[in-house]
Amino acid sequence: MAELNEKWQEEFNTLRRWRDELRVKLHLGKAEARERWEKLEKDWEHLEAKAKLLGEASKGDLAEVGQAARQLAKEIRKGYEHLKSLL
Repeated sequence: MAELNEKWQEEFNTLRRWRDELRVKLHLGKAEARERWEKLEKDWEHLEAKAKLLGEASKGDLAEVGQAARQLAKEIRKGYEHLKSLL
């Protein structure tokens, strides 16, 4: 369980760092990138909410919330990678 938490925290921190870097680049970025960013920001808000739920969830709910959070994190990662390629 601790190893899973470490991996999750590492993924979350990586996404947070990429988010911060991209926010700076987007200040001067293209319209297409800005639109993609706005969609990813909504996804990020959902991921943060799921991360909070993971900390509060019972063991039964934990697997379901965790799976949804991992899927959303994967989608955000792909979106950030796409944005990095545009910038």
